[in-house]
Amino acid sequence: MESVFMFFCTLLVWIMTPGIALFYGGMVRRKNVLSTAMYSFSSMAIVSILWILIGYSLAFSPNNAFIGGLEWSFLHDVGFSSSTLYSDSIPHLLFMMFQMTFAVLTVAIISGAFAERMNFPAYLVFILLWSLLVYAPVAHWVWGEGGFLRELGALDFAGGNVVHISSGVTGLVLAIMIGRRKEADTASPHNLPLALIGGILVWFGWYGFNVGSALTIDHVAMTAFVNTNTAAAAGIIGWGTVEWIMHKRPTILGTISGAIAGLVSITPAAGFVSIIASLPIGFIGGMLCFWGVSWLKGKVKYDDALDAFGLHGIGGIWGGIATGLFASTKINPNGADGLFSGHYALLFKQIAAISVTVIFVSILTIIIVALIRLFIPIRVNEEQETNGLDWTLHGENAYHDR
Repeated sequence: MESVFMFFCTLLVWIMTPGIALFYGGMVRRKNVLSTAMYSFSSMAIVSILWILIGYSLAFSPNNAFIGGLEWSFLHDVGFSSSTLYSDSIPHLLFMMFQMTFAVLTVAIISGAFAERMNFPAYLVFILLWSLLVYAPVAHWVWGEGGFLRELGALDFAGGNVVHISSGVTGLVLAIMIGRRKEADTASPHNLPLALIGGILVWFGWYGFNVGSALTIDHVAMTAFVNTNTAAAAGIIGWGTVEWIMHKRPTILGTISGAIAGLVSITPAAGFVSIIASLPIGFIGGMLCFWGVSWLKGKVKYDDALDAFGLHGIGGIWGGIATGLFASTKINPNGADGLFSGHYALLFKQIAAISVTVIFVSILTIIIVALIRLFIPIRVNEEQETNGLDWTLHGENAYHDR
């Protein structure tokens, strides 16, 4: 029963990356829609291979507090039998595949920050280095056997630190280092229905993302299921409320962005908090992400093209803090009690885990980009950016009506 459940959840998380491709593709200008989607599909190709060769072993094999060993490289000893380290009831290969979809999605999320201007060869090298040097260590710290954040007692049910904070912060660093688009102030989504379809697929896949992280069907999984939907709905209301007050009207892009903000916010807390707690988590997440996208980005003037940091970085940070506030052992005995259950220690642990992740991811991303720049231009040239990356980098156009 658990294997069928996890197989389905793995497929749900897998579809999130094509969903990101459509969501991001609809939000860029028509001359860059295919190149933007190409970022996501490149992640599916490269990270999938890298994961089975060495990535999974570095992230999840037991070794030390900071990085896994090499004993599971090339999936050695990873077979149909379960791994007692992580689950007694599902095949080890299935657990590996489930975690692979997280690794793939994380890289795809990052691409929204530098859309319309990053050189494709540089992006491919970046995927390779970042997955090994950043994602694998952070995943090991949080989820791996013996990982130091796991041993500290910090909680991350489905990827607040590992997926959303790491991708959002990385996106912010890349956006700053690559620089603003030449037409950033006038750029606007070219196809909102396409972005809407992508956003719906991401929301749909998120049920596998959060619920599957329970690794079984029990009361924790069902709580995570309801929390996921509730926080998404509350995120829409939170974002929409502020948008309506500020701009006098709600928008469909704001609606789907609010849903994603709520989903990101509940991710680290999904299996640790009550259903009622998911309401303020999602609602505040929607408002905070709106602030990040509408005010912070303009004030600081970084060009996070598709709001990877605004949605995933800010939402992930809030979700990690919210876990320290709302978590309860009445919901999940394997978790901990947060501040609102009378215990303050978890909140400090959450803040420490977030801080370590932000600092590590920022420094390593800066180093990786600096290394790549020594050999490959990190940004396309002015002519390529003006004419669009679809044709200049890939020799194809999404539309042929002009």
